[in-house]
Amino acid sequence: MSVKYYHGLCQQYRGRAVEIRTHHGQVHRGIIENVNQRRVHLRPLGRRGGGLGGFGYGGFGPGMGGYGPYGYGRGYRIALGTIAALSLLPLIFW
Repeated sequence: MSVKYYHGLCQQYRGRAVEIRTHHGQVHRGIIENVNQRRVHLRPLGRRGGGLGGFGYGGFGPGMGGYGPYGYGRGYRIALGTIAALSLLPLIFW
């Protein structure tokens, strides 16, 4: 599949939990936070701490919770050209 295809798919699934497999064999699970022309930004599932469950509270703005100025500091940034497969995760992973 092309970069343009995955860019459109990531835009469509923005805010949803997905699993992305790369051509290098890596598997990333997270919620699509942002998509630009080169990369998709994922917020990892289950790494917020504090035992707040799947959704949690706060910690996603500038200077909050260590997620960097755009909310992606500890997330994954995956080049669109390396994506081999992208699938939605069922709600059980939330």
